[in-house]
Order: sequence, then structure tokens, then C-alpha cells
Amino acid sequence: MLKEIQVYFSLEFLNSIFVKTCNLKDFYRFIIANFKKLSFGWVLTFLSSFGQTFLISLYVPEIIKSFSISEGTFGAIYAGCTVTASVIMLSLGHNVDHKPAKTVTAFSITGLAIASILLGFSYHFAVLILAIIMLRLFGQGLLTHISMTLISKIFDKNRGKALSFSSLGFSIGEAILPILITTIISFYNWRIAAICSGVLLLFYLIKLKFTNLDHFDEQLISIKGNSTKKMVRNYKEIIFNRKFGIIMPAVFAVSFINTAVFFYQYIFVEEKQWSVTLYASFFTAYAITRLVFSLFGGVWVDKYTAKKLFRFYLIPLNIGLLPFAFMDSILGALAFLILAGITTGISGTVKTAIIAEIYGTKNLGAIRSIFTMFMVISTALGPLLVGLLIDNNFSVSTILLCLSILLILVVFNSQRIGKIEK
Repeated sequence: MLKEIQVYFSLEFLNSIFVKTCNLKDFYRFIIANFKKLSFGWVLTFLSSFGQTFLISLYVPEIIKSFSISEGTFGAIYAGCTVTASVIMLSLGHNVDHKPAKTVTAFSITGLAIASILLGFSYHFAVLILAIIMLRLFGQGLLTHISMTLISKIFDKNRGKALSFSSLGFSIGEAILPILITTIISFYNWRIAAICSGVLLLFYLIKLKFTNLDHFDEQLISIKGNSTKKMVRNYKEIIFNRKFGIIMPAVFAVSFINTAVFFYQYIFVEEKQWSVTLYASFFTAYAITRLVFSLFGGVWVDKYTAKKLFRFYLIPLNIGLLPFAFMDSILGALAFLILAGITTGISGTVKTAIIAEIYGTKNLGAIRSIFTMFMVISTALGPLLVGLLIDNNFSVSTILLCLSILLILVVFNSQRIGKIEK
């Protein structure tokens, strides 16, 4: 009964906000008019799920058993592989600026398919490490990067709505794929599940062969001589620029905190002696909130600009950490999940739109690859650092308070965005 009441009021509340702030008919017309382009972005974010932590984590218990390693050892391996993938990402991300969309997409899909199949056949430790690096590189890294970059380039006036629709692939992947993968694992084993994932990706290549993506290639820029080396030299200039110092901490913080908290959420819940089953049911509210606010984010970016939203979108997550840390009632966890869903939903659009607004779209692939690299690194460092705090007997309240203080500093830093011109 509690779950039904929770879902009902969540839906009613979010629906009332959406009706007041968004023109549903305009959004619907925009989607219908541009469905071919938007669906391509949506599919890529959906398929990126095969390299995301939430899906890879389903294999972890069996991988640990198969290789006779501890959870801590695998955590360190996973962090190392993720960081390695992020560094490689920096050398590949710029290709979306000057190579046809079909070429870079086929390359990434093929790499992710091979990675999934390698994971299924990873009887040697070296193969396991290679598979994880490739999963993180081609899945979380390149497919997400290609989708967000191409959509940002082709849409200007309605960039926010376009990005928000494309980012729904993340939510759908989180809803569908864990059920599919766990079902295959329960009937067969984790290796078969990984191989099936790779085969599914290869089937998409057949569809891609007959998909016309020429409309994404209109803004390609030519590459001459050693322009790649020049771009690498320019990375230092970009990183030490004031713009980067304002935008990067916010991009880093969302992934860092979300990954860290969700990675250890059940440890936190058990320490507070809350019902794990009831907490798990609260994820319905999180999923609904994230899904709806990913649409809000798109509409608001088009209406108010990403620069204005950038100053405030981290605040709900920051507020949500406090009841999770200090409330004795499990309703504190529900408050966190709803508020985290707001920030996470909006961030999917804002993080890419702000880069396009500030830096322009000409070299968006190269510039965004730098941000993607640091974002991927944050997903490795979050669980690693929080895990060290747990190992050193820091309480849940202390850990979450530290994360909240960190986020407050980032929010203050984000206020400087108003002084930055494109």
C-alpha cells in the first residue's frame, strides 16, 4: 500500500509541475518532426548500457567466484580499467568532429560487441581486464559521447529538448536490460549473458548498415596533417582555461557522488537499520523523478538556457544528502532518492548543453571528450574513496556530510558561469 501511495503522489506531483511548465503539444510535435534523428541518439544511449556500471555489476558476484578474488580486489581492478578507458577516450573522442557518423558509430558498436563477447570468454585474467577496459571505453565512454555530441551539433534552437529525449535511452536501459541479463544468468550463466549481449550489438550493426546518417555529417570539419597532435597540445590550454575550472567540478561532482552513494547504498541502509526491501521499493520514485526531470531539463534549457540552469541544478542532490545522512526514519532515504532523481535527470541535458553554449559546436567532439574523460574517472574514484572511508570506520552520516560539503563548494563555484561569455 505504501508503495502504491508513494508512486501515485509522485506521479501526481510531477504531472502537475510538467503541465504548468511545459507545452506538451509543442514537445510532442518536435519529437514527431525529428523522430528519425532523435531516435538515433536515443538508441546509442540505450546501447551504452552494456558498458555502464549498473549492468556490469550484475556479473560481478560470478566474476569474483570464477577468478577467486575479493570484492576489494575487483573494485581496484575496475577502477584501474575505468581510468585507463577514460585516457584512451581522450585520443578517440575528437573523431566525431571530422569522421562520418556511421563510421564512428559502427566502430564503437563493434568494439562494445567484441568487449561483451570477450567478457564471456574471459577465462584468463588478462582477457578479463581487456574486456572491462573495452566495455567502459566503448559503452559508457564513446557511445554516450557520440550520441550527445551529434545531437548537440545538429540541434541549436531546440537543443535542450533533443538532448533530453535522447538521454531517455539511459533510463530505458536501466529499466529493461537488468531484467533481461539476470534472466539469462538465472537460466544459463553469466558468460552466456555477456556473449548474448555482444551478439545483440552485432545485430544492430546490420540495421546501421541500412540507416542514412548523412544529416549528421553536414558540420564535419576537415583534418589536415598533424591536427590530432595539435589538438592534444590544445588540451592543456582547454584544461587550464577559466571556463573549464567552472564547468568541470559540476560535471565531475554529479558522477562522483551518485556512483559512490549508489555503489554502497545498501551498506548505508543496513548501518541505519532500515528495511532493505522497503528501500529498494523507493527506487520507483527515483526512476519516475529522473525520467520526468530529464524531460523538464530539456524544456528548461531551451526556455532559460543551460547557463542559468547550471547554477542551480546541483542543489536538489545537495539537499537530498542531508536527510539521508541525519534522519532516523527511512523517509530520509526516500527524500534523497527523489531529490537525487531531480538533479540526475536534469544533468543529462545540462552537462552537454552548457559545453555547447560556452564552447560552440565546431570542435564539440574534441572538447566534450575531455569532460567525458574526467566524468568517467569520477565514476572510478567515487566508490574507491568512499570505500576507503568505510574501511576506516567513518559513519554514514560523516561520509554523506563530507559529500554534501564538497557539493556546496561546487555549487558556489558554479555561480561564476554567469560571467563567462561564449
